Amino acid sequence: MEVAYGLLALVAIVCAGSALGRKINVSVPLLLVLAGVVCSFLPFVPTIELNPELVLVGLLPPLLYAAALQTSLFDFGSNRRAIGLLSVGYVIFGTVCIGFVVFWLFPEIPLAAAMALGAVVAPPDAVAATAIARKVGMPRRIVTILEGESLVNDATALVCLRAAIAAIAGTVSAAAIAGGFLLAAGGGLVVGIAAAFVLTALRKRIRNVAINTSTSLVAPLVAYLPAEAIHASGVLAVVVTGLIMGTKAPSMPNGAARLSQRSNWHTVQFLLENSVFLLIGLQVRTIIEGVQDDSLGPNRIWLGCAVVLLAVLVLRPIWVFPATYLPRLIPAVRRNDPAPPWQFAAIVSWAGMRGVVTLAAVLVLPAQLDHRSVLILMALVVVGGTLTLQGFTLPALVRVLRVKGPDPREDALNQASLMQLATAAGVQRLQELRSDSDPPEVVAMLKRRTQERGLAAWERLGRPSAESATPSQRYAQLRLAMLDAERAKVLELRRGGAYAHEVLADVLDRLDVEESMLDASLEEPDSTGGGGGEGIARPGGVCSHLESAPDPVVPPDPACAACERDGTTPVHLRMCVHCGNVACCDSSPGTHAYKHFQATGHPVMRSIEPDEDWRWCYPDELLG
Repeated sequence: MEVAYGLLALVAIVCAGSALGRKINVSVPLLLVLAGVVCSFLPFVPTIELNPELVLVGLLPPLLYAAALQTSLFDFGSNRRAIGLLSVGYVIFGTVCIGFVVFWLFPEIPLAAAMALGAVVAPPDAVAATAIARKVGMPRRIVTILEGESLVNDATALVCLRAAIAAIAGTVSAAAIAGGFLLAAGGGLVVGIAAAFVLTALRKRIRNVAINTSTSLVAPLVAYLPAEAIHASGVLAVVVTGLIMGTKAPSMPNGAARLSQRSNWHTVQFLLENSVFLLIGLQVRTIIEGVQDDSLGPNRIWLGCAVVLLAVLVLRPIWVFPATYLPRLIPAVRRNDPAPPWQFAAIVSWAGMRGVVTLAAVLVLPAQLDHRSVLILMALVVVGGTLTLQGFTLPALVRVLRVKGPDPREDALNQASLMQLATAAGVQRLQELRSDSDPPEVVAMLKRRTQERGLAAWERLGRPSAESATPSQRYAQLRLAMLDAERAKVLELRRGGAYAHEVLADVLDRLDVEESMLDASLEEPDSTGGGGGEGIARPGGVCSHLESAPDPVVPPDPACAACERDGTTPVHLRMCVHCGNVACCDSSPGTHAYKHFQATGHPVMRSIEPDEDWRWCYPDELLG
């Protein structure tokens, strides 16, 4: 019962802390760490000791797998040099430097043990990096590099830790260390690829949603355990499996299983990653009490902890800046990948929060090791210090350096363009499959439903949130109200007992599926935030119409004359670049912009909504 009460309290605090952090706009990881610290000193809270096996086997694989599922394998590959230099080079650099710093501060601690602490505190944590980086709103490339680094660096650090622990026992050589790295990297890569291949083949053949989702939930252990069994890197195997599975998932059959997987992994990730930060705080009292009687003395110990934390903070920019700019002295590298602004390197340097992996790894140190409690305290200070100093100041640093995250208007425009291209492909496939015997109303319904998604994407452009809802949003609002009434009627009939439970459950499930789709459309982020449309990607390329199109002057008070004549309301204003005609987009009732193209053949129009500077070619369906 004590375990059950403990789990209940853990989940309750995690949920309450997460809700409070979002409400008062405070970083949830930092808030939960502080909550754990406070709870650790409460007299009625029992002593909680973090089991390293629980973290390294029970928490780390699913957390890394969940993060890898959401990481683009293509983005990972395009940034592999930066990720490799950080996840391998920086970890080895940090391990050696921190090891010598600790040995210099405390000659009583063996050099091998000092190197073990260096391996423990060297890798930034995947959970901390992901949780804070996305909240801050960094540029996508920085987020990709930080996520990629934190996914792979644990493997490097754990290999270094194994070598240091073996050195403590006096059973390691340089050849053994090199062999260990090769086995860990190569074995982890091979096992990860094999696990992804087996799981992909298996899930393609499983149609049952519950079984398919369960297979996804055990995927981290399917990759981790075989890799560890052959003394390869289980962490790397999990990451490789997650990257491949996340890339292949959209092309696999069974959309219901994909939705179920995303929903379940979202819940698992939420509970685990937030519980991790709470557990970090709960270790504070136990670790501090463990160093009270150490022969090194409290003043010397705390001074050493501060110096190690300072070294961790300083060593990262010492590595990041040269690793960013020295490779670009090579002309081929500089030509293919120009140097980023120095602000990018500064942010990557400061985004080095450590997390629960550091605490779990330091607990693996041999119990008989002299001054083990001091090494654990140093790891705790590094975790708490980086989470506090870097976590709290990182948003301010991003603002001071004026580094902007993804432009929501640009994202919305690219989404609209991509949806239009996908819609065109769907309609073309419909034309290929339809036959004369198909009912016209069925074909018309299919076209309408396909086109509505694309129109909804265009509607989100150019309309301030203060204005009335777009047609798609209004449709969702009214349909949700109708669904509430339909559900209330079904529940009323359920009380009468005239219908079987299975029949009622099936109807309620159908209503829930439709409601979830409508909720998603209403909860999409506002695309009318600041920023313009410059530098927008061109998913379809550039055509001759866009290249030769003129650049007319936009009228000061544009309006759709056709809408005023017909008494309709425009959703998004566009202007023909050839004759200056202002009309509304296809989301509007009149679709006057498209009708103008049909009547005149003028191929290119441009948006004249505030802060937008993009064009659309009707004949080639290209965004420019």
